[in-house]
Amino acid sequence: MFIVILTYKVAIEEVEKHLEAHVEYLKKQYEAGSFIASGRKVPRTGGVILSNTDSKEELENVLSQDPFNINDVADYEIIEFVPTMTSKELEFLKVTM
Repeated sequence: MFIVILTYKVAIEEVEKHLEAHVEYLKKQYEAGSFIASGRKVPRTGGVILSNTDSKEELENVLSQDPFNINDVADYEIIEFVPTMTSKELEFLKVTM
């Protein structure tokens, strides 16, 4: 599982020019099963995406298609982690060793 942290590197006015395309991209990734949650950071300096892609390489390929990435609007930090404890509702995410 991966946490993707986006940090805007342009003014929010520039971000908003690409927001509609970014939202459409997110919807496609949810349909494809690549993303399981996403949203804005508070304060609004970027966003966070939870991904359950099989590999970092696959995730990097998915992120390369993001209009925010294509238009150089945000930097991306990818954090891989292994969920070993979750709430009951998210038990499907746990990895057993």
